[in-house]
Amino acid sequence: MNKLSVITVTFNAVATLERTLRSVREQSWPHIEHLIIDGGSDDGTLELIKRQQQERLHWVSEPDKGLYDAMNKGVAMATGDYLCFLNAGDTFFSADSVEQLMGTFDEASAPDILYGETAIVDSAGTFLHMRRLKAPESLVWKSFRQGMVVCHQAFIVKRELFEPYDLDYRFSSDFDWSIRMMKKAKTIHNSRLTLINYLNEGMTTRNRKASLKERYRIMAHHYGQFSTFAHHLWFIVRALVK
Repeated sequence: MNKLSVITVTFNAVATLERTLRSVREQSWPHIEHLIIDGGSDDGTLELIKRQQQERLHWVSEPDKGLYDAMNKGVAMATGDYLCFLNAGDTFFSADSVEQLMGTFDEASAPDILYGETAIVDSAGTFLHMRRLKAPESLVWKSFRQGMVVCHQAFIVKRELFEPYDLDYRFSSDFDWSIRMMKKAKTIHNSRLTLINYLNEGMTTRNRKASLKERYRIMAHHYGQFSTFAHHLWFIVRALVK
């Protein structure tokens, strides 16, 4: 049976981490591990993790070079067949989300990448709306020319496919990484499920301008300068029309 490694990167996340811990712990799928990669919190995060300690939860707390360095560390610790990255405050959509996901494909021909939809929630975990960008019926590496059409948390990759996040990107390395993973993948599977509740207060949201600049660089690298410029002109026209 396919095992899922859930990786959560934290730093002073005591206010939001508990519901993420609970969501992973309460998943009905038994083949799951939760890895907490903490950057040296001093706000009670570690005490919370220790209180929630159980056999499927593993953690480390030490200085790192930022979010994506910590994600790379998490993968180095992972033992699952698939990788899922949940921020503190994010949760699975329901208690049987992983079980449902694993039931959407034949284990004998397990896809390289699994994906689905994402719901947006507030700081209390209350549903606000579905993510603005809907996951496409068929996902390919060129799909991200339209933006990050699948949320990083709902983009689940085989561990054997993994390449490290590029630390040259501070805010949008997940965008670059997702494109690289899709370029490598032989099979990409649409689960047609809402998989994740996403807390809309992440680092990229707080640093939106810098993130958008990085995304433009990433798109130009993968899709070419002309195509990227043309698509951004279309984004502007579309926004003005709306």
